[in-house]
Amino acid sequence: MLHTDPRDLPYDELYEALIASHEGLSAEQSHLLNARLVLLLANQIGDAQVLHAAFAAARAGVEGLALQAPAPSSK
Repeated sequence: MLHTDPRDLPYDELYEALIASHEGLSAEQSHLLNARLVLLLANQIGDAQVLHAAFAAARAGVEGLALQAPAPSSK
């Protein structure tokens, strides 16, 4: 069963650590880091059914979203 309710974790700190882990990497290296991280966490979770549910939930959260370029600065 996939848990989606917030847990007592330092989410801001974890997000900052994730962003920091990408600093200085090329786009390709960043994609590889994400893939390695997913595989490491998948191994930690160790439940294929939970992983499939997580993949579906993550995709559902981004489908239909359009990435927008930052607005031009008005200097």
